[in-house]
Amino acid sequence: MALLPGASPPLKEAQATPPRALIINADDLGYDPGITRGILQALREGVVSSATLMVNAPDAEAAARQARGLAIGLHLNLDRGAPVAPSFPREWRTGDGGLDGARVGALPADVVEAEALAQLERLERLLGQAATHVDVHKHLHRHPQVLEGLSRVARRAGLPVRSIDADLRSALRARGVATNDHFVGESGGTAYWTQERFARALEALPSEGVTEWMCHPGHLPELVTTRYAAQREVERTTFVDARAREALRQAGVSPTDYRVLTRA
Repeated sequence: MALLPGASPPLKEAQATPPRALIINADDLGYDPGITRGILQALREGVVSSATLMVNAPDAEAAARQARGLAIGLHLNLDRGAPVAPSFPREWRTGDGGLDGARVGALPADVVEAEALAQLERLERLLGQAATHVDVHKHLHRHPQVLEGLSRVARRAGLPVRSIDADLRSALRARGVATNDHFVGESGGTAYWTQERFARALEALPSEGVTEWMCHPGHLPELVTTRYAAQREVERTTFVDARAREALRQAGVSPTDYRVLTRA
């Protein structure tokens, strides 16, 4: 993929909504070997249909090797770890040279654009295939400058970007970027996607449009420390359980990935 810096004009039509579709996306592929193993299990044995890769995380290269051929997007990380773009300014880094999530809201759009482009290109090199879409670690594209920089890259690449609410959805479409129509997702302190919660949320699934269901399955982390640890085991168990597949069958939904938007 040859993507060059600089804004391009918006699309004539931001998005034509396809029929009802559900994308069950697992965030944080590559964050840690244990998390990676759990996500890959949920993709191959369970109902998870998509995942997003953190290309500057400890397990990124190994995760990408194992995930080739699967539906993988970019989990743009502006919060922690080393930036990928060589041009990332020193004044926006932490003392050890890493990304500073506490200051990301003030990042210039051009800096975000260059880093998003660098991370997207690294994903393609590691995976040997194009990304299906982009989402953002901690939803940091709620910040206007992050949204602007990311939108420039996504628009040129023709990639959808996750929206988590109506305001973000409208802002992306106004910039000519395709996005999901609905969003379901939690990552709180409790073990969120239990079998019971999965079933209840599935009953409330919108009857039309594209819904992304964000999840965080995994095994316990081995290298990183994260507040969301034991919950990953609970979610992995839920999404590989035969009851989840049966619940989807009864609802008449077969999970897909973000290419449903680019095909539309």
